[in-house]
Amino acid sequence: MLRVYAAAHGMNSPYHGVVEVSAEDITLRVNDRWVRFTHDALETSEGSTAGFALQEDGNILIGEVSEEMDMAAEQVARRMLQGSE
Repeated sequence: MLRVYAAAHGMNSPYHGVVEVSAEDITLRVNDRWVRFTHDALETSEGSTAGFALQEDGNILIGEVSEEMDMAAEQVARRMLQGSE
């Protein structure tokens, strides 16, 4: 989902998002900024961190906010690509 939304939002941005996937983390890079998801945390290149969890109902918990997985991916991609200008 993150790759799809990064590609879609990249169409309206001078930058493009690169999603890197490993067994330990998923990282979205845009220009010199990044956001990294691990098994239990979300970290950004600006130094902020938040708790992260996949819930049994398929939602994602970021900090104290629970959202559907696709909506959370869209928000992250939009913020990264719109905030890079």
